[in-house]
Amino acid sequence: MKILCFIQTLDGNANNNSLESLCAAQEISKNNGAEVHAVVFDKSVADKLSGYQLNSVIYVNNEELNNYNPEYYLKALEMLSNDLNPNLLIFGHSYETRDWVPRLSARLDKAFVSDCTKIIFEPELYFIRPIYQAKLNEKIKLNGQGIVSFQAGSYSSDNISSGSCNVNEVSFDLSLNLTVRPGERFKDSADGVDLSNAEVIVSIGRGVGKVENIDMVKSLAEKLNAQIGASRPVVDAGWLDHSYQIGSSGQTVSPKLYFSVGISGAIQHLVGMKGAKSIIAINKDPNAPIFEISDYAVLGDIFEILPKLLEEL
Repeated sequence: MKILCFIQTLDGNANNNSLESLCAAQEISKNNGAEVHAVVFDKSVADKLSGYQLNSVIYVNNEELNNYNPEYYLKALEMLSNDLNPNLLIFGHSYETRDWVPRLSARLDKAFVSDCTKIIFEPELYFIRPIYQAKLNEKIKLNGQGIVSFQAGSYSSDNISSGSCNVNEVSFDLSLNLTVRPGERFKDSADGVDLSNAEVIVSIGRGVGKVENIDMVKSLAEKLNAQIGASRPVVDAGWLDHSYQIGSSGQTVSPKLYFSVGISGAIQHLVGMKGAKSIIAINKDPNAPIFEISDYAVLGDIFEILPKLLEEL
């Protein structure tokens, strides 16, 4: 079995979700002996990847790939796949992946299983992904060929096995009559926050009641040396900037601890934080969806619980 794992990059750095998917590829290899080859369009990242336990790193050296364009990305991966004939292509489930990988699936005539959360062997290889608004899990077997993307937080990039491998450079004729010309990449405001690498996050929901109560939650974050996050209703109300928003229309996070305060847990929020290693939730609604994925569920009034918790801390 041969696996190609695509590593998305930005400004000379590997996307963390891509590195997590590389960890998944290594896990498959440990179980069935598959070859794992990382594919990347950035030379500096290719050199860094050579320090991992892989069969090779494939650096695709084309000027057209220096900036994101789905048509160039599609053609490069199509040509590489036709040359190497991999059994499996693996991606992190990013916005870019959602943009161009379905086209790759159609071009290669390979099934695309998106948004997976784990792999299992029974003893054959199966991929698990949430369906019906994450109420159920689907178990999928690919018959020899396919494309898979992994949800952020499904695996930890800290668990990638180290080693050494060669970097093989290739290039392709990517001549195209472009129909898509991406604009300037979106940039966060100067005072925005990046929660992608936060180890502890205290996240604020509509249950805090009003903006004046946010300071109490911020005090908890300070005690825990944590970053602040928020659900969409808090951002929509103007209580916190959009850069704090976690969920399908905000940031995707996978901290060691996610402390939810007054968040009910709509599916749009859960998809952005369910990769957290441990989840603590405080809510007065016993039917709050977030309790279903929490490691510790605290049922009660946050205005009674938080002051006592702050005293203990």
